[in-house]
Parts: sequence; structure tokens; C-alpha cells
Amino acid sequence: MQLHLTKPIAFFDIESTGVTVGHDRIVEISILKLNPDGTQVSKTKRVNPEMPIPPEVSKIHGIYDNDVANEPTFKQIAASLNQFLLNTDLAGYNSNKFDIPMLVDEFLRVGIDFDIKGRRFVDVQNIFHKMEQRTLVAAYKFYCEKELVNAHTSEADVTATYEVLLAQLNRYPNVKNDIDFLHEFSNSSRNVDLAGRIIYNENKEEIFNFGKYKGHKVADVFAKDPSYYDWMLKGDFSRQTKQVLTALRLKDFNKV
Repeated sequence: MQLHLTKPIAFFDIESTGVTVGHDRIVEISILKLNPDGTQVSKTKRVNPEMPIPPEVSKIHGIYDNDVANEPTFKQIAASLNQFLLNTDLAGYNSNKFDIPMLVDEFLRVGIDFDIKGRRFVDVQNIFHKMEQRTLVAAYKFYCEKELVNAHTSEADVTATYEVLLAQLNRYPNVKNDIDFLHEFSNSSRNVDLAGRIIYNENKEEIFNFGKYKGHKVADVFAKDPSYYDWMLKGDFSRQTKQVLTALRLKDFNKV
């Protein structure tokens, strides 16, 4: 079976110094790009994060400071990576919550506004959790009837993710082989920003989804506590979250 594609889609997986978007950095990225004509291009690149990799994190993905000391920084590969991902949809395992926000933040950090408008996101984990409620290792065993060797290495994980999606399409007649459907089916969040710090309420109004103003409308918080905006801009939030916050603030000013 092949995916029915109308445009390229990039399955990708990131290994990083940690899981805090806005603070941590990418140390390895693997991409499997599928084209509508059936051709595939696979790339794996290690990245110097310009910060130490915590030992407990290195034990998980097996990448240590010495392994990336002489690798290019993200800034050095950003332009070519942006070009490689131009006009592609994005797919991964837990990618909506981590890999995509991390990638977008890294691009913003080096001055590239990675355009997510018009891209469809297919999160294979969300499909899996809706159907079976398992981890990637269990998903691979369940759907592909194989053991996942070298789990938590980006190349093994990204290949397994692609194989799991194909097996899901074979198994579930109601999961359509169509990227528009997969985008909608694997995205159930109400996020305004990728990290989910701001979400839509039932009235499609932007509200905060954390902290002391959780559940409060962003516009109301701006009106009664303008310093909260400044606090968030100076805080350890992702650059994309700050970008969205600024756009909302400007929209609020334009109403005045």
C-alpha cells in the first residue's frame, strides 16, 4: 500500500537535549519525505545544540556531547532544511505535541519564520491512541508484528512510525488513505499555538490554558493585567507561542 498524496509529506522525528520547547535544542533530526509520484528521500542529520546534553537524556537516545561537538548548528542547516520541507505536510509520532513545536521554535530562534499555514499535520500517535491506547514500541509490535530494534533513535522511530501508519490504513477501513482525513482524524486539540498554552473555548474565543489565568479569555487578561503579556514574552515559552500572543495583542489593539 502507498499513501494517497496530493503533495509531499515529511515523516520526521527529533532527538533533543530535553522536552521543553523554547529552551531545549535539537541534537538529531530524521526525515522521510514521500512524494506523490511514489519516490522517497530519507535524511538523518545530527546537530550541535550549542548547549550540554544532560546525561540522563543521553542515556535515552544515545547521543552524547562528543557525538555532536563537530556537527553543524541548527542555524547552519536551517536554510537547506527549510527548503527541503517547503510545501510539505508533516507527520510523526507525538509530533503535534513535541516535534512540530520544537522544529518551529528552532526555526524562529535562527530568524526563519517556518510557515505552517496550509500544512496538514498527521500525528500517528493520536490515531493509535484513539484505536488502541499504546506506545510506539507496542504499536509497532501490534500493527507490524515485529519488535522495534533501536527504539529512541530517530531513524528507527521515524521508519517505524511510517510503517505503523501503513498498517493502520490496512487494518481500519474507516481510517481513510487521504491526508486531509488523516490530518483531521489525528488532530483533536483546540490549540491556538502549537504548544497549547492558548486554546479556543467552546465559543471559539482564545483563552489561556495554564497558570493563574487558566480558562480566562486572553483579551480580558490583556485588559486587566497588561503586564502578563510582558511576563510571557520574557518567560521560558516557545517562540511560536510568543508570536501567537503578540498577534492576539495586536488584534486587541486594533479593536480599540
